Amino acid sequence: MLAEVFIYVPSIANFRRNWLNDRIGAAQIAALVLDAAPAGAVPQPLAMSLLQQVGAVTVAVRSGGARRLLAASDMPPEVAQDVDLREQSAPTMIANAFRTLVAAEPRYIRVIGAGMGSVEFVEIVLDEAPLRAAMLRFSVNILLLSLVISGITALLVYVSLLRMIVRPVRRLTTNIVAFQEDPENLGRTIKPSGRSDEIGLAERALAKMQGSLAEELRQKKHLAALGLAVSKINHDLRNLLSAAQLFSDRLSALSDPTAQRLAPRLIATLDRAIGFCQSTLAYGRAVERRPEHEPIMLHELAEETAALLGLGDGAGVAFENAVPPGLVCHADREQLSRMLLNLARNATQALGDQPDGLVRIRGFQNAGAVVIEVIDNGPGVPARARENLFQAFAGSARAGGTGLGLAIAAELAGLHEGSVTLVGDGPGAVFRITLPKRG
Repeated sequence: MLAEVFIYVPSIANFRRNWLNDRIGAAQIAALVLDAAPAGAVPQPLAMSLLQQVGAVTVAVRSGGARRLLAASDMPPEVAQDVDLREQSAPTMIANAFRTLVAAEPRYIRVIGAGMGSVEFVEIVLDEAPLRAAMLRFSVNILLLSLVISGITALLVYVSLLRMIVRPVRRLTTNIVAFQEDPENLGRTIKPSGRSDEIGLAERALAKMQGSLAEELRQKKHLAALGLAVSKINHDLRNLLSAAQLFSDRLSALSDPTAQRLAPRLIATLDRAIGFCQSTLAYGRAVERRPEHEPIMLHELAEETAALLGLGDGAGVAFENAVPPGLVCHADREQLSRMLLNLARNATQALGDQPDGLVRIRGFQNAGAVVIEVIDNGPGVPARARENLFQAFAGSARAGGTGLGLAIAAELAGLHEGSVTLVGDGPGAVFRITLPKRG
């Protein structure tokens, strides 16, 4: 509509100018006829007929430096406005056009245009009412044409938006609602239309997300069912193993050499089986709380960890505390202690009976984070265990292990918006805890 307004304003001014130019052209021809006849030779009826054809009440010309009135009605009217078509600018034409449109009372205007031959200019006086009526008809036609164009444009825009945006978005929302009702059904995953615009990108991203989510939900459902079954089996198995442990204790009291030789091994095996069942039940039942951050002196926490594991002080495995005394970390003390304890216990178990075994804990700040490393000089982590290192029951690096220690440490670090990683390829193992610096 703004475009139509900008088109209409100069168009109506140009229409008025052309209409007046047509009258000037007709007046030029009439002036030639009247000027060519001898004085008084043109009858009055013929002169009035020429004026009627021109649409004017007077016709005058200027030639040879003198102005001559060639024809006029009996009583020439009063002129309300002079219009010189030879010198009008665009703003003046536009202003005059709208002045004509809004004129309430009939009025006469004097129009001056270029002459022909020896005539310098032609001047006519005419009634503005026919001009105004013609301009109103032109405006109505422009309005009707604009409405038709606007209607066609609106229809095309509506159809385009419906086909290009509304229907695809409706398809997206319908698919999202349907997928929400049954997210495990891969048949409800949206099929991308192949578009290359933003909607096509959204379709492909949604399809990928729905496929991954459906697959993950189905896996988690299977794992949940399996976990429930394993928990029940572990519960009953633990009771059976406890009863077997009582019988093994009685076997160890027998004087039979074979029983004396096999009983310790049987007891150790049963203890390990009971511990595995308890660990499985605890891992499936535990839900870690959100950490409560507080300032912790890492040097002292490292000493406490070594004391809990019995490292150093003549023990089989030596201990080195390489944490600077002034290093502070804002974290949950109990959860950070469990992280260090699990990593240090794994390091101690990896060393086994190695005579020069050493567990070293060091800490430092790096790029807005606090880094704690648990280092041992053992055989390192086997390549087969690296892929699932932090997955429970899948990442154990030693025979008989459950892999829960690393999984629990990684989960606790994630609650602190940090991470636990294995650094380097050996010899030995270096597990790094990275926690964001707070406070």
